[in-house]
Amino acid sequence: MIRLVVFAVLVLLLAYGFSWFADRPGDLSLVWEGQIYQTKLIVAVSAIIALIAAVMIAWWFVRLVWTSPHSVTRYFRARKRDRGYQALSTGLIAAGAGNALLARKMAARSRGLIRADQEPLINLLEAQAALIEGRHDEARAKFEAMANDPETRELGLRGLYLEARRLGANEAARQYAEKAADNAPYLPWAAQATLEYRSQAGRWDDAIRLLEQQKAARVVEKAEANRLHAVLLTARAAEKLESNPAGARDDALQALKLAADFIPATLVAAKALFREGGLRKAASILEQAWKSGPHPEIGQAYVRARSGDSTLDRLKRAERLEAMRPNNVESLLVVAQAALDAQEFAKARAKAEAAARIEPREAAFLLLADIEEAETGDQGRVRHWLAQALKAPRDPAWVADGFVSDKWLPVSPVTGRLDAFEWKAPFGQIEGPLEDGSAPAAIETALKTLPPLRDVRPESPVNDHRIIELERAATIAEAVRPAPAPTRTPAKPKTVEPSVSDKAAAPNEAKPFFGGLPDDPGVRDPKVEPEPKTRLRLF
Repeated sequence: MIRLVVFAVLVLLLAYGFSWFADRPGDLSLVWEGQIYQTKLIVAVSAIIALIAAVMIAWWFVRLVWTSPHSVTRYFRARKRDRGYQALSTGLIAAGAGNALLARKMAARSRGLIRADQEPLINLLEAQAALIEGRHDEARAKFEAMANDPETRELGLRGLYLEARRLGANEAARQYAEKAADNAPYLPWAAQATLEYRSQAGRWDDAIRLLEQQKAARVVEKAEANRLHAVLLTARAAEKLESNPAGARDDALQALKLAADFIPATLVAAKALFREGGLRKAASILEQAWKSGPHPEIGQAYVRARSGDSTLDRLKRAERLEAMRPNNVESLLVVAQAALDAQEFAKARAKAEAAARIEPREAAFLLLADIEEAETGDQGRVRHWLAQALKAPRDPAWVADGFVSDKWLPVSPVTGRLDAFEWKAPFGQIEGPLEDGSAPAAIETALKTLPPLRDVRPESPVNDHRIIELERAATIAEAVRPAPAPTRTPAKPKTVEPSVSDKAAAPNEAKPFFGGLPDDPGVRDPKVEPEPKTRLRLF
């Protein structure tokens, strides 16, 4: 476009010059060797311009003839290079599609048309073709050659890293990743792999330093970098919680500044403050986290903040948490557990049932089973609540890559991924009442089908004494009862009624209960189902 404009301007200037000379006619005289040559001025100017054009054309022709061998060589070389690049492009596409035969063919053609030192992508194509064909030794040799070339060092290191991961050589993979990260910290794969390896080894200081380099190079977003930084600080704080509570406190508080809703950092900070005697500040941190989102570990840490508190004091602290977040499942469960520890069974049962009405999950029914065990000792009712817990969805837990942990971990033990654990219900456990929207009806059904309370509690010493007395009374009654008269040939079996003497011997004597089937919820009700007439002898 610029050349076209320049050409147009030159033509306009030339035309303007000719018109200017045409408007100003004149004669031009030249004396050379005694001869006078005279002509018009416009003719002389035209002749000079034509002479200049002829000289330029002659020079172009001479230059063309002089440089023609080189031009011809360059033309064929460029044509050959174009064919090589076309073959290289076709081979890379074939390698990406998994066509090993075509990729190998195009790699050989590219090497024949282009020198490998001029185009390093030929080594990459040959390495990819070798990987597709399963010749991993040849592929590793190609990647090592690329790693020694400054132009393709990063590409070769990545290939070697992936091969080491495939073979399970974690130490070699770590070395390749760290070498790549040292030379180029802006590489996401190298920095991420090195960060995970250092985290797995517990090298928190090195991991934090590498993360700061990534953040400075803008490899990761600011929000993600702050989150990972908080995870690393929390892991370092948890490691030195026992030996250095002050350092653990500083790291945990710094992590909370980066991620205010990070539950593990809140717990570590509170535990460190508890060890230093900062009960009020630790309670304030836990209360703030509880207001943001109730968590069972926060509730447990808050209720058991002081080891010397009585169960009633712990119950008051649990009720304080409930006042901060009323009508919440975690609040109700914390109060129910504290009430159970304080032997206030009515309150514990009411709170646990309320939690089950809001969200009928495993923890609520297990807590009801514990309450039943502590209050009544009725194994039938305990088994009833345990059966409800088996059918209920599981409680949330720390889950990472399908692995369920009883505590938070900074790195996944399955994949080694950093910040992989999430507080959620394990997969495949959301079922039952939550699916059809009948959560309140689930607890009502469980309460309606609850077995009646047994009168006899074998676990109680008082009831054990009662059982002994009943067995002794039954033995005496059996000893004084006269034997029934034998009959010779009865026509059909008939029920033998107790004699008058039997009734007179023990008119109001209770029958001893000697246990039933494992699934028997309690004592048989004689009004609903009459007791069989078969007599049991103790001796």
